[in-house]
Amino acid sequence: MTNLAERISEAADFVRGQCSAEPRVGLILGTGLGGLAEQIDTDARIAYEDIPHFPHSTVESHAGRLVCGNLSGVPLLAMEGRFHYYEGYSLEQVTFPVRVMKELGVEILIITNAAGGMNPQFALADLMIIEDHIDFMPENPLRGVNDDSLGPRFPDMAEPYDQKLIATAQQAALEMGIPCQKGVFVAVAGPNLETRAEYRMLRAMGADVVGMSTVPEAIVAKHAGLRTLAFSVVTDMCLPDALEPVNIEKILAVAARGGDRLAKLIPRVVADIA
Repeated sequence: MTNLAERISEAADFVRGQCSAEPRVGLILGTGLGGLAEQIDTDARIAYEDIPHFPHSTVESHAGRLVCGNLSGVPLLAMEGRFHYYEGYSLEQVTFPVRVMKELGVEILIITNAAGGMNPQFALADLMIIEDHIDFMPENPLRGVNDDSLGPRFPDMAEPYDQKLIATAQQAALEMGIPCQKGVFVAVAGPNLETRAEYRMLRAMGADVVGMSTVPEAIVAKHAGLRTLAFSVVTDMCLPDALEPVNIEKILAVAARGGDRLAKLIPRVVADIA
């Protein structure tokens, strides 16, 4: 197999041939959040399996397409669905699209996810801006020989999520009357959900929500020099003393409610940061 830089170049060349403009913003849409893609003035929708070296999404609620177009007048690339470690992919594969976005000219990455809420002050369908994270993934996407052309060997993580972008998003949410929390996201491998004891531990460590994505992409975005903004939608409450068995249909319904809020907020944020 060719090295990482060559694979990135091949995938980017293919996508570039389908898109008429150089994207400035990249958007990763998580579980139940694909509705935002309908607002994009679309040049092309490219199935992941058609892009060289791209993984294939195996999650039913993910469309598995890369959308090229404009949102709020800003050229953008949007992933309708992402890849996860629990699907069997390495974290290098999971984060490969972020590398391709960088190669195509993306400067700002906006990540969304569905997450379990551990902060008792949160409610179902709440939005949370991620201000920091805890990484409990069993692998690191930067493990292995470092290609200095892609980023530094030891990227600094003092500010994985851009504070100016966070402030812009908070101000937009305030002006639009959209409730928006701010907090810490913890990433776990999945696919099983956590036990009561694990939720207690994660909450005690300072996490507000828990999910199975986002952190690997944020690490690679930092390595690649991208500015990152990330949102969680609270799709179920993970309170140890009131824990209920998971209901996937309910989670998807709540994700859609939160997704409607994000579908209003993100276009405004994109316009404000352009």
